[in-house]
Amino acid sequence: MATSTPTRDAYAPPPPKKPVSARRQTWRSRLWRFDDKASPYAYIAPFFLVFGAFGLYPLIYTGWIALHRVEMTGLDQMEWVGWENFDKILHDSEFWTAVSNTFLIGVMSTVPQLLVALGLAHLLNYKLRASTFWRTVILTPYATSVASAALVFALVFRADGGLLNWALEFVGLGDTNWANGHWTSKIAISVIVIWRWTGYNTLIYLAAMQAVPSDLYEAASLDGASRWQQFLKVTIPSLRPTILFTIVISTIGSMQLFGEPLLLEGGTLGAIGGNENQYETLSIYLYNYGWNLGHLGPAAAVAWAMLALLLIIAAVNWLIGRFVRKSAV
Repeated sequence: MATSTPTRDAYAPPPPKKPVSARRQTWRSRLWRFDDKASPYAYIAPFFLVFGAFGLYPLIYTGWIALHRVEMTGLDQMEWVGWENFDKILHDSEFWTAVSNTFLIGVMSTVPQLLVALGLAHLLNYKLRASTFWRTVILTPYATSVASAALVFALVFRADGGLLNWALEFVGLGDTNWANGHWTSKIAISVIVIWRWTGYNTLIYLAAMQAVPSDLYEAASLDGASRWQQFLKVTIPSLRPTILFTIVISTIGSMQLFGEPLLLEGGTLGAIGGNENQYETLSIYLYNYGWNLGHLGPAAAVAWAMLALLLIIAAVNWLIGRFVRKSAV
C-alpha cells in the first residue's frame, strides 16, 4: 500500500497561544525580578545625588580653584598658577602657626573631654534615680548653638569684668588676660569645646556600656574584683572600638574649630586669631585668606591641606585600631 509523505510546503498549524493569565504572570515575574535588582539602587540614589551635588562637586571645584589665582572681586577671572598656591601656604609661617594651634587645642580639648565623658558614662550606667533627667542635663550643652556658648564664655573669660577673673581676684590670684596669652587663650577655647561636647560623648559611651553583657561583670564580681577593677578590666576593653570612634570624631571636630576662636574676642582680633595669632586655627586661617583678604586660590589650597591632614590622622587612627585589635586577640 503506497503512503504519501508530507511535502516541505505542507501546512503546519501555529503553536497554541498562551492564555492571557499566563502572559500576565510572566510579565509580573519579570517586573518582580527588575524591582528586586533595581530597588536597592533606587533607595540609595538620593544619598549619592545629594552627596554628589553638595559634597563631591564642591570638593573637586575647590581643588580646581586651588590651582588658579582667583579673587573674591573677580570670580569669573581665573588664571592658572599650578601648585603656586600650595607652595605659598607651605612657606607661610602663619600657616604652620595655625597647624600648631589647631593641634594643641585639639589635644587640650579632646583628652580631658573623653576622660570626663568616660567617667560620667560609668556613673550613669548604674541605676540612678531620675536617670533620664540626668542624661538630658548632660546632653543640654550639645544642644546649645556654638555662637551662644562662645559668646557666654567670652563674657566669662573677659579681661575686664569677666566672671572668672572676678573669682580669681576674690581668692587673691589676680587678673588674667585670657584672650591675649598664648596658653590661656588655648585653655579658654578648650574649655568651651569640652563644655559643649562632653555630654555627646558621654551618651555614646553610655550606649556602648549598656551593650556589654552583664555576665562579664557578674563573673568579675565573683572573682572578687572591685568596681574600679571591673571598670579597668571589663568596661575599658569592651569599649575600645567606641573609644577609637570618639577619638576620630573629636579629631575631625578639632580640625574644624571656627566659631569658638572667632567669637572669643570677636571683631577684627577674633577674625585673625588674636593680636599675635595665638589662637588662630586652620579654619580661621582659611577664613582670613578667603573672606578678609579675598584670595580664594590660597584659601582653597588651605582647605585641601586640611583634608590631607585629616586623611593622615585617620590613617594613624586606623593603624592604632588595627594594632589594638591584634593585641586583643
